[in-house]
Amino acid sequence: MQPQFQMTGQATQVVSLQQNKVLRNTYMLLALSMLPTVAGALLGVQMQFSFFAGSPMISFLVFMGVAFAFMWGIERTKESATGVFLLLGFTFFMGLMLSRILQVALGFSNGSSLIATAAGGTGAIFFTLAGVATVTKKDFSFLGKFLLVGMVVVLLAAVANIFFQIPALSLTISAVAVLIFSAYILYDISRIVNGGETNYISATLAVYLDVYNVFVSLLNLLMAFGGNRD
Repeated sequence: MQPQFQMTGQATQVVSLQQNKVLRNTYMLLALSMLPTVAGALLGVQMQFSFFAGSPMISFLVFMGVAFAFMWGIERTKESATGVFLLLGFTFFMGLMLSRILQVALGFSNGSSLIATAAGGTGAIFFTLAGVATVTKKDFSFLGKFLLVGMVVVLLAAVANIFFQIPALSLTISAVAVLIFSAYILYDISRIVNGGETNYISATLAVYLDVYNVFVSLLNLLMAFGGNRD
């Protein structure tokens, strides 16, 4: 019986090391992905880039098409270095998309402060929830279906608000999105810690989208409640 116990212990140790490696690589690639995001955002602000300058609905559909094409390509090539380059290209693209809301924020006299606060708040949410998932090692997979439904509802509401342009609905969407994508951080990090996700490129893509959406939603709320045009 002793050799069997030893083999079981060794297998458990190997699995644990593999999970730690995936988590470490995910954090490293996530940090790296912020560089093209910032570069894209800065370029977009300098160029006064606006992807949604024409028809909002057509622009939204084109944006979703480009984003899903990137994500499809990343998933197809996630076992190779090509997946990393596609991910970095995707984050640059998302930085460009981010530039529009940054331009709006910078139109406030306290715009820089709002952006810094949103970034700080996003960082605090990420490190807190990632810490909870890592330290407790609790399996939060039960949140998956609830979060998927919530994300679909938020997306449909956002599409509807393209036509209705209701400020109260926009704020509600942002508030719910902060909750949904914050919970997704907990869910996605938990999947890595517990072996549900074994590819660090896929893991980074998921966590990046969580962080991105939390930041955008927080910034929307801060502009609505704390923006100063004087």
